[in-house]
Amino acid sequence: MTMQASVRPAGNGAPPAARGGIPWLGHMLSFAGNPYRFVEKVAREGGEIVSFTMMGQKIVLLTGDEASEIFYRSSDEQLDQSAAYKLMTPIFGEGLVFDAPIARKNEQLRMLMPSLRVEAMRDHSHKIVQEVEDIIADWGDAGEIELVKMMKQLTINTASHCLLGREFRYELSAEFAEIYHDLEQGVHPLAYHFPNLPIPKFRRRDKARKRLQELVGGIVKKRASQAEKPSDMFQTLIDMRYEDGTKLDENEITGLLIGAIFAGHHTSSGTAAWVLLELLKNPPVLRQVRQELDELLGAKGAVTFQSLREMPVLENVLKEVLRLHPPLIILMRKVSEDLNFKGYTIRAGDMVWACPPVTHRLSRLFSNPTVFDPDRFSPERREDRNLMAYQPFGGGKHKCSGNAFAMFQIKAIFAVLLRRYDFELIDAPETYVDNYKDMIVQPMEPCRIRYRRRGADSFTSDYGKDEPPAAGKCPVDHESLATAAAPAVTVVVDRGLCQGHAMCMGEAPGHFQVGDDGVLRIVKDSVSDAEMEAVQSAVNYCPNAALRLERHP
Repeated sequence: MTMQASVRPAGNGAPPAARGGIPWLGHMLSFAGNPYRFVEKVAREGGEIVSFTMMGQKIVLLTGDEASEIFYRSSDEQLDQSAAYKLMTPIFGEGLVFDAPIARKNEQLRMLMPSLRVEAMRDHSHKIVQEVEDIIADWGDAGEIELVKMMKQLTINTASHCLLGREFRYELSAEFAEIYHDLEQGVHPLAYHFPNLPIPKFRRRDKARKRLQELVGGIVKKRASQAEKPSDMFQTLIDMRYEDGTKLDENEITGLLIGAIFAGHHTSSGTAAWVLLELLKNPPVLRQVRQELDELLGAKGAVTFQSLREMPVLENVLKEVLRLHPPLIILMRKVSEDLNFKGYTIRAGDMVWACPPVTHRLSRLFSNPTVFDPDRFSPERREDRNLMAYQPFGGGKHKCSGNAFAMFQIKAIFAVLLRRYDFELIDAPETYVDNYKDMIVQPMEPCRIRYRRRGADSFTSDYGKDEPPAAGKCPVDHESLATAAAPAVTVVVDRGLCQGHAMCMGEAPGHFQVGDDGVLRIVKDSVSDAEMEAVQSAVNYCPNAALRLERHP
């Protein structure tokens, strides 16, 4: 069953409706066959706001920057994230995140942030490098790999090492990989409507969740008897307290650890695979990236938190991969209060969807949108300046909290791989495409790559301790924002975007402070000429673009 190639107007201010579908099921069959192709067609034929039904539920698709702003900027009281993601309750656990009241959910999410902040990132770089070294240890001088499979293994290793702790990485590695696989398989289109359907995939999901909580309970008891505690997210959650003073129980620790690993790995493996595929499809860009890495790091340069921030060419490649291949096809909310958009009314009870891959391919927002062009993010063009147009991690205050870690992780992986090996596609370039059958986008498998060691002098990865650097000029600084002289400059924070990553505090602690509550406080809002460089870096490094400078005449 396919949708008719047109939409029909709706009365009473309702959004136009897609034609076709069948009673009650609506467009479910078309959606299940290829979720991206379905929503792309609906948006192409219906415009920035169009409705359809699936299994009795009315859904309003919002694409483009203006419609997306309704999705990302509305409050939790207007658009309910929890009601849209009940499929995650069996995975995270009852009372966790999307199954918690709004205030409780936000409190739980803030508990994850300390391990994703700047001070934690500095400690993560050597762990990621070590994981890359370990996975390529037996590659030899030449060979072939299944890229998607390799990246899945590498990113789960790095995420578990950096976020969960040594027990999961080194004592429970094989079992945890199986558990995580079964949990991840629970993110299935059927679970949006029938999360407890008695099918084998969901039974394995529930068994894995129960087993993981047993393992967590054992580690909690083991750590309680240790005099010296590790410094990782696991221990942070053990020590964490709610605002009312209560500790997290084993179910809550388990659920938040799952939330962290989903944020740190859930979407990174496909993105990492696509970085290499797009570079191999675009040799001139690959040469630029490799030249940048060779000049910055040479054969033995340290891959550190600071050096990873000095790779604008690689960073722009990663941004462009995320534009063309955003890992999530749809994001969703349930409408709690009627919303109005350009004369249309979206009713309470409706579901609203945002679709990053559709918005990212609109020619009015991105020049030549189907072309791989990392230079679109150069200081001169800055096609990512519109936060409602560029949305690979979502947007607003619910933007994926793991976005900074994901960017950092993937850059670290390629800072090692591209200096160590040459790669080439085994099959025809056009056969490497996205697999849109699942909700989390990965390259279609098999995805075969050939590798060969670079030159006679083997590159080594120095991953010594990364000391906090003195604040300096951001290598991706937009000079047009920093050079204009003005009698008075102030820094302003958009509270609807800030998540408390504290990257700004690492650059300009005299201006920014983030407390244990995760709330950013502007210690000093006026910026002198002497302070401009550090504050500008703080603005540029904010993962959510929540800071801006205002110049006053």
